[in-house]
Amino acid sequence: MSKTSDFITGVIVGAAVGSAAALLYAPEKGKTTRDKLTYKVSHYTDELTAKIEQLRKERDRLVSEAKERGNQVVDEAREKAENLMHEAEELLHNASEALDDDKA
Repeated sequence: MSKTSDFITGVIVGAAVGSAAALLYAPEKGKTTRDKLTYKVSHYTDELTAKIEQLRKERDRLVSEAKERGNQVVDEAREKAENLMHEAEELLHNASEALDDDKA
């Protein structure tokens, strides 16, 4: 999320600096410049909001995939552990029978 925060901060700072520069160096009337600035700020705000929403959706998708994969890994590990326990029980049973046969 650090890169995302840095990106968003950069966009906001860039928009502010660009707006200030536009006001200082604009050859147009103040009202026209303010109107353009208002439009651009609104446009960038909309773009930023859309980008944030896109990033949230991507984050949610990645979290969901990670949880699903984690559950799969746990299920596979549980199944392998159960198989190993079953094999160990069989080996123990066979060893016990072999000892009983040797005693008899």
